[in-house]
Amino acid sequence: MSDIDDLIELRRARARELAAQFAERGDNVGWFDAFYKEAGGDNEQIPWADLEPNKFLTLWADAVGLKGNGRKALVVGCGLGDDAKYLYDLGFNVTGFDISPTAIEWAKRIHAETDIRFEVADLLQPFREWLGAFDFVLEVYTIQPLPLKIRDSVIDSIAGFVGNEGELVVVTRGREDDEEPVELPWPLSRKDLSRFETHGLKQTDFRILDGDEDPPMPRFVVRYKRARRETAP
Repeated sequence: MSDIDDLIELRRARARELAAQFAERGDNVGWFDAFYKEAGGDNEQIPWADLEPNKFLTLWADAVGLKGNGRKALVVGCGLGDDAKYLYDLGFNVTGFDISPTAIEWAKRIHAETDIRFEVADLLQPFREWLGAFDFVLEVYTIQPLPLKIRDSVIDSIAGFVGNEGELVVVTRGREDDEEPVELPWPLSRKDLSRFETHGLKQTDFRILDGDEDPPMPRFVVRYKRARRETAP
């Protein structure tokens, strides 16, 4: 194992430690900002902050020929904004949000040359004007670090952002339905993901990609589409 791998494992262990400490206080999300603050502006201290878009997102997007064409996109739990910048470069009109003020200020500095809108927001208490307001919603690794007891509420909130005929793409670590998640980050199963379909979202693509671990952990890349809502005459 390389020095970089050692550092990543140490920081992941620290993330789990902070998450447990905040959970004991009844705070499921406060650890994110504490973790970003501890990094002190060094992205190498953040295991998921490579300053590059998610590999599995880009593999999928290249395969399907994803284009923005000016569509309004929302990036859930955007962190330092790498995936938001990727969508921006594809031609989307992008908004990214995160619960961590530290992460959002960091993202604004990194991507100051763009007109991406970065906002501090709580996924479970979203801005009302965002509900049903986006043509394309992207969720990468945001559901999996949140406690299992609030997973349904998290999925419900994400589904609520998708507008009429809009799309949602989810990138996550995956597991079998009968496989128990062991530790943070807790992978999602097909059964977990099926909750999106209770919100009028139809699954249109489901891909399984191998992770970089040894042995590799599967990544699910899932695309949903909301049907056109008929308006009353």
